[in-house]
Amino acid sequence: QVQLVESGGGLVQDGGSLRLSCAASGRTFDRNVMGWFRRAPGKEREFVAAISRSGGSTHYADSVKGRFTISRDNAKNTVYLRMNSLKPEDTAVYYCAASRLVELTTSGYDYWGQGTQVTVSS
Repeated sequence: QVQLVESGGGLVQDGGSLRLSCAASGRTFDRNVMGWFRRAPGKEREFVAAISRSGGSTHYADSVKGRFTISRDNAKNTVYLRMNSLKPEDTAVYYCAASRLVELTTSGYDYWGQGTQVTVSS
């Protein structure tokens, strides 16, 4: 069982930046592909970014490519999402997730955090 706790959300102006963190419990963190998802008001949850177990490979949704960066620190059991050039359409609840799959994936995540709100004002 993996427990995930997100932090770092908040209110930021259009063009601003935030860094989200996700702390994971347990001793298997480095065996999990990690991902970030988001759910905007009135919309379905969507994939944002994923990172391989070693951190050597990443994958992004087209909507955030070039603006967001996912990274991880396996020694600290933590995954991050650095968000730059934020736009009002990035407003959503952001969720951290862990997958037991070996390959990078946009689905098939087994464990989820409770989410952290990100609001971008225009």
